[in-house]
Amino acid sequence: MYPGVKNWIKRGQKVKGTVLLMQKNVLDINALTSATSATGLIKGGFKLAGGFTNTLIDTCTSTWGLSVAFRLISATSTDGSGKGKVGKKTYLEGLVTSLPILGAGQTAFDIHFEWDSEMGIPGAFYVENNMQGEFFLVSLTLEDIPNHGTIHFVCNSWIYNTTNYKTERIFFANKTYLPSETPAPLIYYRQEELKTLRGDGTGERVESDRIYDYDVYNDLGSPDKKASLARPVIGGSSNMPYPRRGRTGRKPSKKDPKSETRGDYFYIPRDESFGHLKSSDFLVYILKSASQNLVPQLRSIVTLQLNNPEFTSFDEVRSLYEGGFKLPTNILSKLSPIPFFKEVFRTDGESALKFPPPKVIQVNQSAWMTDEEFAREMIAGVNPHIIKRLQKFPPKSKLDRQLYGDNTSTITKEHLETNMGGVTVEQAIQNNKLYILDHHDSIYPFLRKINATDTKTYATRTIIFLQNDGTLKPLAIELSKPHPQADSFGPVSKVYLPVSEGVEASIWFLAKAFVVVNDATHHQLCSHWLNTHAVVEPFIIATNRHLSVVHPIHKLLLPHYRDTMNINALARNVLVNAEGIIESTFLGGAYSVEMSSSVYKDWVFTEQGLPHDLLKRGVAVEDPTSPHGLRLLIEDYPYAVDGLDIWAAIKLWVEEYVNFYYKSDAAIVQDSELQAFWKEVVEVGHGDLKNATWWFKMQNRAELIEACTILIWIASALHAAVNFGQYPYGGYILNRPTKSRRLMPEKGSAEYDEVSKNFQKAYLKTITPKNDALTDLTILEVLSRHASDEQYLGQRNEGELWTSDTLPLESFKRFGRKLAEIEQKLIGRNNDESLRNRYGPVKMPYTLLYPSSEEGLTCRGIPNSISI
Repeated sequence: MYPGVKNWIKRGQKVKGTVLLMQKNVLDINALTSATSATGLIKGGFKLAGGFTNTLIDTCTSTWGLSVAFRLISATSTDGSGKGKVGKKTYLEGLVTSLPILGAGQTAFDIHFEWDSEMGIPGAFYVENNMQGEFFLVSLTLEDIPNHGTIHFVCNSWIYNTTNYKTERIFFANKTYLPSETPAPLIYYRQEELKTLRGDGTGERVESDRIYDYDVYNDLGSPDKKASLARPVIGGSSNMPYPRRGRTGRKPSKKDPKSETRGDYFYIPRDESFGHLKSSDFLVYILKSASQNLVPQLRSIVTLQLNNPEFTSFDEVRSLYEGGFKLPTNILSKLSPIPFFKEVFRTDGESALKFPPPKVIQVNQSAWMTDEEFAREMIAGVNPHIIKRLQKFPPKSKLDRQLYGDNTSTITKEHLETNMGGVTVEQAIQNNKLYILDHHDSIYPFLRKINATDTKTYATRTIIFLQNDGTLKPLAIELSKPHPQADSFGPVSKVYLPVSEGVEASIWFLAKAFVVVNDATHHQLCSHWLNTHAVVEPFIIATNRHLSVVHPIHKLLLPHYRDTMNINALARNVLVNAEGIIESTFLGGAYSVEMSSSVYKDWVFTEQGLPHDLLKRGVAVEDPTSPHGLRLLIEDYPYAVDGLDIWAAIKLWVEEYVNFYYKSDAAIVQDSELQAFWKEVVEVGHGDLKNATWWFKMQNRAELIEACTILIWIASALHAAVNFGQYPYGGYILNRPTKSRRLMPEKGSAEYDEVSKNFQKAYLKTITPKNDALTDLTILEVLSRHASDEQYLGQRNEGELWTSDTLPLESFKRFGRKLAEIEQKLIGRNNDESLRNRYGPVKMPYTLLYPSSEEGLTCRGIPNSISI
C-alpha cells in the first residue's frame, strides 16, 4: 500500500478489483525512427515491457495512486432521480507484479471499493485521470460480488486528463442488453454516453475527442497550395455520390470554401487508433513513412542520379528480386533511418535494394505470360469478382447515348468462333460457356481527360470461353478510345484476337496489358478502396452514435471495425489524395476518386453478400440440391467456391447470435437503438443513395441477419480476397501493370517496328515506368502484410470476456472450429490437381481465403477487419 492511499480506504465492507492499463510511453515512440528497432518490431511484434521497473514503482506512489480515481455505478439501486447510485471515489493501490492474464505492456493495480448491500450490483463505473498525460485503460475486474461472483468491464480505451472531457468517462460491465431490457438504473447512463459520442456537429476535432460524425470527401485536394491540387467534393450530390467519412471539422480552404484544409494530422475518434500499442498501427505508420519519405527518395534516385527512367528488359525487372536495385552509397544514409527499411526491403551488402520475389513468379518466371493465366486471374487473382456471364450478344453499354454515342461492342461472332472449336456463339451462350470482363463503362467517360495527360489508354472488354476442362480461354479483346471529334460520335474501337507467333503475338500480348491496366485500376479504386474501406466507414460511425456498447449488435460488429477509420484516414492523407500514390501510379490520375464515385452510383448493399453477387453476375444459378443453394456455372472458381464456405459459416454464426437476443421479429421493430442506427446508415452515412428501394427496411430478424452477415463479409473475407494478394500478384509489375503510356502501335509505324524488333523494350515503354513501379512495389508490399497481433475471423482480442452470455460464447467457439475445418477443406482442394484453376500455369495455389495466417507477407488469412 502506498503512503496516503490507505487513509482513503475504510476497511469495512469493500469490493476488491484489479485494473489493467498501459502507459502512453510503454512503447518508446523514438524507436520508430530506428531502422534496427523497427525491424525487430515487425519481426516479433511490439516488444512491450510488461509491468514497471523498480525505479518506476516509486514514481507510481505519487502519480498513479493519487491521480486515477474510480467510482462504481449500481445496476440495481437508484438514487432519488432514478439513476443508478454512484459510489465513493476509490484510487489505484499497489502494483500486481504477477498475474496470469497480464498481457505485453500491461500493468495491473489492486483497487478496493467501498460498497455495501444497499448499493446493489455494480453495472458501470466512472474513471478520472488527473495526470497530464493519457493512459490506455484495458479492463477492470471486480471479485467476489455477493450472489454474483466476478464482474468484468472490458474497456480498451484511452483516458485523457479530465479537463479534456465535457462529460465523465463511463464504462459498462460486459453484460449485453437490448434497450428495452436495460436495467432501469443504467438507462440514463446508456443514453448519455451515446449523446457524448454523437457530439453536436460543430467545432474542429482534437486528438482526445471521441466524437463520431459524418462529412463528405472534401479533403482530398489542396487548392490553397496550387490550382492543380484542387479536387471536386466527392459525396453530397447525385452527380458525384459517395459514402460519408468521419468528420474532422477542419477550416475551409481559402480558394475553395467547399473544401477542407489539410495537414499532417487527420482526426479520428481516439479509440479508433491505439497509438502504436499494436503492430497493426505500426504497419499504418510505416505505410505513411514509405509514402512520404521512401518513395520520394527512390523517385529522385531513378530520375536524377541514375538517369535511367526506363526498364530495358524483363531481366532488369526480375533483378529487383534477385540481385537488387543498385543504390548510390550516399543515398543509403538517407534511407536507413526510415522505419522498416531493413525489413520491408532486403539489402545486399551496402549497395542494393532487393524486393521479395512475388509468388506469381516464384515457381515459373514466364508462366504469367500465358493466356490461361491471364484468364485464370479473373477468378483466382486479386480482383476475382468482376467477371460476368455473357447472356446477350453483342455486349451493350449502359452509357448515355446522347453524351457518349453508341457504345455497343464491335466484337462479332466471327471474331469469337474462330477459336471456339466449332461451337457457335448461340450454343456457347445457351450452354453458359461465354463470359466477359467488362471495364468499358467505368473507364470510358473519363478516357478523353485521361488521355490528355501523359497516360494513354483504352476502355476494354474481354470475351472469355469456358473450356471443357474447366479452364478459361480469352477469345477477343476490344480496345476503345474516344472519337477524335467528340464523345457523342461514339468510341473508336478495335478488336484483337489471340495469336501465338510473330509480331501479331506481341500485339495480342500488348492488348492483354491494357486489359490488366483497366483491371488493376478498377481493383484499387473500386474493389479495394470503395467497396470495402469506404463503404464500411459509415456503418462504423452509425454504430458508435446509436448502438450502445452493451447492445448485442454493437458487440457483434465491433471486431470487424478495428483500425478501419485509422487506415482510411491514412488513405486520405497519402493514397487517394491529390497527387497521392494512386493518382500518381494508376491510370485514373487526378480523376481517380471521381471514377470510383461513378461506380458507387450502381452500388447496392444487398448485393454485396457473396451469393447475391454471384447470382447478379450470372456465374451461379439457384439450385436447392447444390451446396449453399447455388450451382456455380464455372465449377472450378476458387474465389467463389472457397468464399461460399466462408459466407455460410459467417451467416450461421450471425443467425445463432441474432436469434439468441431477438426472440421475435417484433423485437427488431421495437429496438429503438437499432432502428436509429439503420435509419442513419441509410439516410446519412450512405445518404446519396437513400432513395434506393433496395435498402432493407429492418423490420425482421432475417433482414438483420443478412445485413450483419454482409457487413462482416465485406470487412473480413471480401477485403482479404482483394487485399492480401496485391503484392503476390501485382508485385511483379509485368504481370499487373498499373498504367499505360502509349497507345497500340499501328502497322507501318515506328512503334510497330519496335515491337517486332525488341518486344520487351516496347512493352516496358508502354506500361508502368520504373519510378512508378518502384512506388507500387513499395506500397503494395506494406498493404499485403499481416501484423503480428492480427485478429483473424473466429478470434476476439477480449477472449471470452466480450459478453457474459454463455450461449453466444459457445456459438462463437463453434464458428472458430468451423473455420478451422473449412481451412483444411481448402487445403485439400489445392492438392487436387484436377482443379487447374486453383494453381494455374504459375503453380500458385489459391490461398487468399484460408482463414488463418502467420504475420508478414503470406498471401492468406482473413483478418476480422479492414486494418490495412
